[in-house]
Amino acid sequence: MRIVSLCPSLTELVFDLGIGDSLVGVTKFCVHPADGVRDIEKVGGTKTPKVGRIAELGPDLVLLNEEENRVEDAEALQAAGLACHTSFPKTAIETAAMVRSIGEAVGRAEAAERIARSIEEAARRARAASAGMRPVRYAYLIWQEPFMSVSGDTFISDLLGLAGGENAFVARPKRYPVVEAEDLAAAGLDAVLLSTEPFPFQAKHIPEVSRATGLAPEVFHIVDGEMLSWHGSRTPAGIEYAAEVIRRIRDGR
Repeated sequence: MRIVSLCPSLTELVFDLGIGDSLVGVTKFCVHPADGVRDIEKVGGTKTPKVGRIAELGPDLVLLNEEENRVEDAEALQAAGLACHTSFPKTAIETAAMVRSIGEAVGRAEAAERIARSIEEAARRARAASAGMRPVRYAYLIWQEPFMSVSGDTFISDLLGLAGGENAFVARPKRYPVVEAEDLAAAGLDAVLLSTEPFPFQAKHIPEVSRATGLAPEVFHIVDGEMLSWHGSRTPAGIEYAAEVIRRIRDGR
C-alpha cells in the first residue's frame, strides 16, 4: 500500500501501526519519528500541499485532518481521483475511534485496536485519579501578540480536563479565541500554560507575559505542545503528561 500523510501526528501513527515503509509522501512538518521520515519525500506543508506531485506519487490513500489541512486541498486531491481519509478528533475517545478507522483503512486493524484501547484505558485512569480532587483553573496560551487560548471544543482542553483541569475559556465560541491581558488577569487562574507550539513559548517569555497580565511569574508554566495537541498513537502518553502537569500545579510545584 502507498500512503501520503498530510498531518504530522498521523504520520507518526502510520509508523506506530508498523507500516512506515508504506509512506511515499509527508509534509515538511512531519518530524516524528526522525529516522523514519528523513528519507520520505516532502510534498509541501499541511496547508500548502503539492497536489500535483501527490497525484504523481499515486498513493492508495491520503491521510488528512480537518484542522491541519484545508478543505480546498482535500477537494483537489479527491478531484484527482485519490482516496482520502479525513479525521477531526476533539477528544481522547474520538481519537481512539479515529485510530480504529485508520487501522481499518490501511489493513492494520489489530495494531490499531491495541493503540485505541490504550487511549481509552489512559483516559479512564486519568478521570478516576482526578475524581474528587480540587479542580485546577487554567488558561492555555498558544500564541502571543495577540494572546490566543483554547476553548472547550479542543483536544487540548479535553486532555487537561480528564486530569482535573478547568479551562477558564471553555465557553468561548471560537476554538482558538483571542484573549486580552485583562481577561487573563480577571479569570481567577491557578495557572497559565504556555505551549511550545505553535508559538514557541520558552522560559524567557514568562517575565514579559507576567508584566503584561499583572500575574505573578509563578503562575506561568511552559508545557510541551506536541504532547498536548498531537492526537494519535502518542495520546496515551499525552494523557499521562496532562495529568502530571495538573498534578504539579495542584501540588504547588
